[in-house]
This record gives sequence, structure tokens and C-alpha cells, in this order.
Amino acid sequence: LPLDPACAVHDLSVGERQRIEIVRCLLQNPKLLIMDEPTSVLTPQEVQKLFTTLRRLAAEGCSILYISHKLEEIRALCERATIMRLGKVVAHCTPAEKSARELAELMISAKLKPQNYTRRPARGTLRLVLDRLTIRSNQPFGTDLKDISLSVAAGEILGIAGIAGNGQAELMDALSGEIPAGSPKNILLDGAEIGHAGPRARRRLGCCFLPEERNGHGAVGPMTLAENGFLSAHIRGALGRLGVINKGRTRNFAAGVIQRFDVRTTGPEAEARSLSGGNLQKFLIGREVLQQPGVLMISQPTWGVDAGAAAAIYEALVALAEGGTAIILISQDLDEILLLCDRIAVIAAGRVSAPVPVGTVTIEQIGLLMGGSAMEDEHALPA
Repeated sequence: LPLDPACAVHDLSVGERQRIEIVRCLLQNPKLLIMDEPTSVLTPQEVQKLFTTLRRLAAEGCSILYISHKLEEIRALCERATIMRLGKVVAHCTPAEKSARELAELMISAKLKPQNYTRRPARGTLRLVLDRLTIRSNQPFGTDLKDISLSVAAGEILGIAGIAGNGQAELMDALSGEIPAGSPKNILLDGAEIGHAGPRARRRLGCCFLPEERNGHGAVGPMTLAENGFLSAHIRGALGRLGVINKGRTRNFAAGVIQRFDVRTTGPEAEARSLSGGNLQKFLIGREVLQQPGVLMISQPTWGVDAGAAAAIYEALVALAEGGTAIILISQDLDEILLLCDRIAVIAAGRVSAPVPVGTVTIEQIGLLMGGSAMEDEHALPA
């Protein structure tokens, strides 16, 4: 698992910090190993290596408690499963004897709708174009972006796959306007040059965005949900006028998000830090989705949410795309990208491969590029 020992941990992404925790645990010859969503930061090839290591540890007498929402991994790795819902144990089973769908339905105590989001939209009007975008990271050990060119059309979902720490944070900052591009022409939104425009200006032009780090970046913990809703939606949601907050509209907007996305909270006046990670993520996703953006950039949309909440988020994103929104979805979850996206590109070491239609490449090919293999060869996914 590649790591740079000289990096400061506070400069690393959530995924990279998790990678450090995996290495730290494995180096200690544990007798009890507790892992929470460890594979979200690994390529498919690295997942198989990790599973080989875990099986060897178990054979040597180590007890392993493996917490994950990736149900196929639970079925492949675990001998017994305990299923929890709302803080209570609701079932025990042998996972190999259950399908992933059956496990998910036990988790949410409801039948899952069939998840078939395959859409084959004609490539419509280009809404967002990146043209040779090159940016130096603003973090000491960050990843510079190098000559990135891609486009997203109306009604399309473009997936960006990659291992944490390969430039996803910098790409998101460049898309949102938190890091200016080298030239205004490096980023075009509906034909307008926005490379030097900040987040507020981009929101006025129809962009919405949600970063990977929900605590402190996507939301302000001590502020209420209504206030957090206002921070991002006051322009497109018309939640204020002439510098004065319309508190009624702001509360109603937050209440609408809570209801639409089944956010478990006491109401719009609850502080963001009082919510669980999954419920805060649902609120932040809803805050952006309900603004009906022309272009949506979103990173790790279902990090830490259960199967039912993930399904609701997926349906909302697909509905946006069907309404003409162009979506860039940055995710370390390959299953998520293959389920939702029309085209896929891979980011590795700050370079992005040429996007190709989902279905024309295998998971193994994507995994090799995620690990940096052949990325220098025309920056393209293999045919």
C-alpha cells in the first residue's frame, strides 16, 4: 500500500488517512483486528491482496471484525454476519448463504427497488469543458493536476475513478473555484470562461458542488441545518435579499431536504455536528440536489451511508441527469460508478485518462489504471 512517510497527516484526504490506519494495524501482528470500510481506498487488485492477508491472519488465530456496506465483500470474506439497524442488532446470518440484495433488505427492513440505472442518452449540448487544465496543489504534499481535458454533456453522468490522494481533492477544488485555473479558458461552463471565477460566481451560473470532506468543508458543525442550507443555497434558492436572510424560507428549504432525503434529526434547528455521518451526508446531498443545478460536481456521494440511503441518493442523481443536469461524480467506489455513470475516466498521479463509455472496459482494466499502470500511454483506458 503506497504511502509517503514524509507527508503530514492533516494534509491527506480521508481515504489516505484510512490507508495509514490499515498499514498501522497490519504491522502490529494483531490478535483482534477491527476494520471499518477498509477497501474504499484500494484498487480491486489491492482488495484481493488485503483479503489474502486477512485470511492468512484468521488462519493464524487472529479474530477479525469487518464492518462494511459492500455486501459482496461481506459474502466473499466473512464466515458470519451480524446486521444492525438504528443501533440495534436485527439479524444474524451466514453471508455466503444470502444474496447481497437479501442482506441489504435486512439492513433497511424494506424491499429494495431494482437498481438498474442504465441510460444511453445521446450526447447533448456540452455544459462543462476542461481544456488542458494544469494546476499546482495548494497543499505541501498534494497532487498537481496535469493537462486535464474532458467534457460533460447535458443529461450525462461522468464518473472519475481513482485511489484517494491522486488529485481528486485538487480536481474538486478546481471545479468549484476554490483553486483558480491557470487561464479562464481552461474551464468553460455553457461556453463561458470561468477558470478564474470563484465558487459564488459559479453558483450564480448554475453550478453546485459537494466536496468529499463533509465536516468542516461541506458543513459547519456548530451551525444549524437551516444555516448550513443557507450557506450553499441562498443564491439559487433565493433564501435572502439585499443582505437579509429570509429565515422562514431558509427553514422551509432545510425542512424540505430533511423530508425528501429522510434525514434522521430533530429538525432544521439541529446543529450539523449532532447528526451521524450518514445523515449529515444525506442532508448535504439534498441541499445541492434541490437547487436543480445545471452542472453538479460531487465527490464520494455515498461515503458512510446505508444501502437504503445510497439508493435514494442514486435515484436523485439519475433524476437530475434525466432533467438535463451534467454531473461529474468523483468516487473511489467502482461499483457505484459502474452502476450510475454513462462514461468513466480514471485519475492517477494528477492525470486523467480519456473518458470511455461504461461497459467497454473491465474492472481489472480500471483497477490497473487506478494503480498508475499505463497511465502515461496516451492517458487512455485500454480498449
